[in-house]
Amino acid sequence: MARRPLPRILSSGSAQIARSREIARTAADSATDVLHPLITVSRGLRKLAALARAKWAATPKERRGPTLLLVAACVLVVALVPYGPLLALVTLMAAAAWKGRERPVVKTGPDDAEIARLKGLYEALVPYFSVPEDPAPLFAHGGDWSGAFAEYAFDGDGRLTRLRITYPPYFTDGEPAARARIEQLLHAKSGRGREYRFDWDEEGNRLVMSVLPALPTTIAAQRFVTVPGETVLGFTDADAVQRTVPVVAADGTEDAPAVVWRTGPRSTEPHLLAVGQPGSGTTSLLRSIALQALPHGDVLIVDGGGTGEYACLTGRDGVLAVECGLSGSLTSLEWAAHETERRLIAANRARQAGHPAPEDTRRPLWILLDRPGVLGHLAAADGRPDPQELLQVPLRHGRAAQVTVVVAEQFDSADTLSEAVRTHTRARIVLGPATPEQIAAVLGAEPHTTPTPQVPAGRGYARLGTGPVLRLQVPATPDPYDDATSEAHRQAVLELLPERRAATTMAIATVTAPEPARTVAAPEPAPAPRAEPEPGPAPLHAPVPAEG
Repeated sequence: MARRPLPRILSSGSAQIARSREIARTAADSATDVLHPLITVSRGLRKLAALARAKWAATPKERRGPTLLLVAACVLVVALVPYGPLLALVTLMAAAAWKGRERPVVKTGPDDAEIARLKGLYEALVPYFSVPEDPAPLFAHGGDWSGAFAEYAFDGDGRLTRLRITYPPYFTDGEPAARARIEQLLHAKSGRGREYRFDWDEEGNRLVMSVLPALPTTIAAQRFVTVPGETVLGFTDADAVQRTVPVVAADGTEDAPAVVWRTGPRSTEPHLLAVGQPGSGTTSLLRSIALQALPHGDVLIVDGGGTGEYACLTGRDGVLAVECGLSGSLTSLEWAAHETERRLIAANRARQAGHPAPEDTRRPLWILLDRPGVLGHLAAADGRPDPQELLQVPLRHGRAAQVTVVVAEQFDSADTLSEAVRTHTRARIVLGPATPEQIAAVLGAEPHTTPTPQVPAGRGYARLGTGPVLRLQVPATPDPYDDATSEAHRQAVLELLPERRAATTMAIATVTAPEPARTVAAPEPAPAPRAEPEPGPAPLHAPVPAEG
């Protein structure tokens, strides 16, 4: 038997109902738009009335009578003033409109996606922060994550930017391997490509993970506000150092937190070693140091790479020589060793005679050696001594003789550094991408942050002596003769270069004659004792690993 069709009223009723609902919703939205000011004022009057009732309830009973009298007097004054009631009504409506305005909803907790991320991170930490013997574990599968994560923050993309974790007291937070496992897990689960800092509070059993902002790369070479004997190596986080220097950046003048390296007789880190990958900015660092040292001292540059990166300094006032070849480098470093001994003897004679040190022994002398491994390879092939052997005297006695040595090398040749360089360079810098093991081998301690694989030139870590490991961004100091250099950076470097000497004769050529040797070896009535070697830093126990 065929089915009979439904009545028309039943088959088309749902469509009519939906159309009626749409019409009603549109009418309600239109009425809301038209009546929005009235709704806002009504909401504000309601809030003002509630506020007045709360104030009246909080007023003591003995003060309610005077309060009513004061209110009545104000109402009477308003009523007697011309246009007083109208002004009072306008004021009341304005206050109600301000009080009843719609305010943005304040987020008071994580949303579903953030809760899911926190739960996943909590479950990933359970195997590391729990043991079967714990009767009330803080971390357990399916447990409450809110007790372990006391503080958290997310960015606009829903990724963690800050997290404070409370872990059990029995966790071995004093072992570097255990801490490294936790840091690696948090880094992987919170999102790669960013730099995280981990602050361990062993006493309170807390770990704070925070995302660090990128260091500014807009600060170029300039005349920094420092005193003689201070060198700005670069800039770091604001909470890492206590000193700032005014700088001119791309967006104006600002106070930037600087990593200041102090040299001289009272320095505990008289010499510096910088290690990095090719193109990481070690040559720019040496150029920046040379430009800051020239106003107060003399600079001797040995470019082992022979790429001509220091050609802009050739023939400038205060630049003794810029050597690229093996013979010139050996001659220059031999003169530097004799000059260090001459300064020591002259200063010792002056002290024995009760006079101040001669002026020529107090002017700082800087020895900048870039890529010594290349020169050592050439010297070994030619049967000549390694240039690093000539640095032993300046490294050991340079602090007392106002001689500072700065050595820059790449990771692939770091194993060629001599023992004297490793021992006496207490200021260390690592630039460019590097693994935590490579950073620890050079600096003597691992950083508290996670290195990122992609970093700009001049970005790395610094450690002065036994101090903390600091993030570092070297000021942009490119070669002004390079075609790839921007015009702003080129002018910044050219403005810092000293004037060229009238005669292009190298100043070191006259000093490398046998005269310094005769001065050192000349017999004296009362030979001055040779200065004792200063107690250098603890040698790097593990050799600096080469890349790969």
